[in-house]
Amino acid sequence: MTSSTTIDGFILTDEKDASRYTLMRDGKLVSVLDYRDDGSTIALTRAFTIPTFRGQGHAARITAGAVADIESRADRRIDPVCWYVAEWFEQNPGKQGLLRRR
Repeated sequence: MTSSTTIDGFILTDEKDASRYTLMRDGKLVSVLDYRDDGSTIALTRAFTIPTFRGQGHAARITAGAVADIESRADRRIDPVCWYVAEWFEQNPGKQGLLRRR
């Protein structure tokens, strides 16, 4: 099962069967954000941008989109396992309330 949304001309898709978010533009895969969902917490485990698209803010875009999607469901906490996602939360303190408390 998948669900998609459009963000600034990009298509953000939650590919639930593959446990990942994808970011596409003009039919090309730009970035991927892998996750694990245990029913109460979504661990964002790896953000990856295709090398030819790096340095253009795509990792931030897919992370922000995934966080917004998770927040809209209001039924999960986030565990920022990936170093990039952890840094994104440090730079976006208004979203830290979504984090799983240890």
